[in-house]
Amino acid sequence: MQLGMIGLGRMGGNMVRRLMRAGHQCVVFDHSQDAVKKLASEGAVGASSLEDFAEKLTTPKAAWVMVPAGGPTEATVEALARLFKPGDIIIDGGNSFYKDDVRRAEALKPKGLHYVDVGTSGGVWGIERGYCMMVGGPDEAVKQIDPILKTLAPGKGDVGVTPGRGNRPGTAEEGYLHCGPSGAGHFVKMVHNGIEYGLMQAYAEGFDIFRNANSKELPENHRYDLDLAEIAEVWRRGSVVGSWLLDLTAMALIENPSLSEYTGFVQDSGEGRWTVQAAIEEAVPADVLTSALYTRFRSRQEHTFAEKVLSAMRNKFGGHVERASGG
Repeated sequence: MQLGMIGLGRMGGNMVRRLMRAGHQCVVFDHSQDAVKKLASEGAVGASSLEDFAEKLTTPKAAWVMVPAGGPTEATVEALARLFKPGDIIIDGGNSFYKDDVRRAEALKPKGLHYVDVGTSGGVWGIERGYCMMVGGPDEAVKQIDPILKTLAPGKGDVGVTPGRGNRPGTAEEGYLHCGPSGAGHFVKMVHNGIEYGLMQAYAEGFDIFRNANSKELPENHRYDLDLAEIAEVWRRGSVVGSWLLDLTAMALIENPSLSEYTGFVQDSGEGRWTVQAAIEEAVPADVLTSALYTRFRSRQEHTFAEKVLSAMRNKFGGHVERASGG
């Protein structure tokens, strides 16, 4: 299948590579023509402008937008809407706010354009591991891009079927799911990221407790000089708290047990705030997720070892490089 990709950063570029490996044709555009030329040298069809991009796509056109949420995504969707014809599909694979998806889908519907929102998780590792995707949009459009979703997804791999699931139909076991109408994909991804904040915070605080177990404030016979990298490693093997986030933490601690290259300044990308906002609107208590978000705010004022662990995890799964405090 042919797909257009706009935005060739850490995830967009690797998604194109994964698709081309499977035989899909990709037309690519980015404001950085160096990024376009690099992927063109690997087999993609490069475009010099959005107009050129649209002309090189065959009808019905399908364009995946992988640029920062907010203004850049809004401007790109509006530009594509002027260039595309009825029956074409615009896919937002970034981290847009789900209410923006609902608004865009309603605005594009009278023009006969399909809008699909895809919450995408996988970070810089997705090119090999695949991308977990949560999809929102009309059935017709989602079915049309199914070959793309199936290729980008991790597939069943060696993950066993959940006991009691039986032969339940659907694509969830492949690593992607059509969650519902417009906005549903990004809504599910939003809460996914809110949960991620809480999980990361729990690990970070736990390892901070370990690091301070040798404090002079403790009775001497209650002090422990613990090897954090080894604890992370043993937890990876059979523990109920094992996870990919723990795998990444173990990697970071092996590389530098003190995490001295991290400032402890921890950014938030928006989804955590939106998750807490949704919880407020639904009157759902979300103590852990809210606390984890506030801890990221506090990290910009003071830095603990827990926050360095958070920085390390963000760097490992997404290639995020936190800026220094006060920078």
